[in-house]
Amino acid sequence: MSKATELHEALGAFDKTTSRWGRITMIIGLFFSLAAPAYLVFFAGLDIEVAGIVTAFAALAAVFGVIWIVEPLTYFPILGASSMYQAFMIGNISNKLLPAAMIAQSTIGVKPGTRKGELASVAAICGAATVHLASLFIFVGLLGTWLVSVIPVDIIQTVQFYILPTVMGAVLVQAIVSQKAPRSAVIALVVSVIVVFIAQVYKPFGLFSTAVAVIATAALAWMLRDRKTLGTPEDVPLEARPEGPVY
Repeated sequence: MSKATELHEALGAFDKTTSRWGRITMIIGLFFSLAAPAYLVFFAGLDIEVAGIVTAFAALAAVFGVIWIVEPLTYFPILGASSMYQAFMIGNISNKLLPAAMIAQSTIGVKPGTRKGELASVAAICGAATVHLASLFIFVGLLGTWLVSVIPVDIIQTVQFYILPTVMGAVLVQAIVSQKAPRSAVIALVVSVIVVFIAQVYKPFGLFSTAVAVIATAALAWMLRDRKTLGTPEDVPLEARPEGPVY
């Protein structure tokens, strides 16, 4: 058996294992997420009508329903199938896990959408989650109360005000630098500015602004891509290579 065949079989086993356990862990996570609300509704004696639950769900779906569709479609080409299970179980995808995966791929010189890129995403997300849990345990679990008591209130308020633009700005810079696609970056910037302007003028458009920005950027980036660049073998997904996986 050749090395390429062995590697292909190993990756196939990896896909089957991650798909099986990914589904199981996601179902378990869903169960525990709904367990407490279900207990309060059905066993704690709360007088909550089904119509109220449906109304609340509809209100949330009207605001976030687009994101339920856009996020998986947006993240999958970069993270890959196995990392998607990790990402949606852990959370904080756009501001923590996705940048970690992109930097890992850029550091070792692999492309998103390849098997190398997917494995890099898996390792990067594991590292990001480990650092996150360790920092939470130390700076929140052990030192949280003490830190809040010694840090001046003015500094805490300033940090709370600027933390979101700081994090998102760093993520944006990481994405631009790691992807090395200036044309797509310019297209995304122009589309985002236009979408934000329209949302400010026409408020109801804001509910669909994220979906419009993502879809419009992807479409324009594809239509305006450099057609002279054929790409390297690393750019081609392994399942599309007749000779099998090449590393």
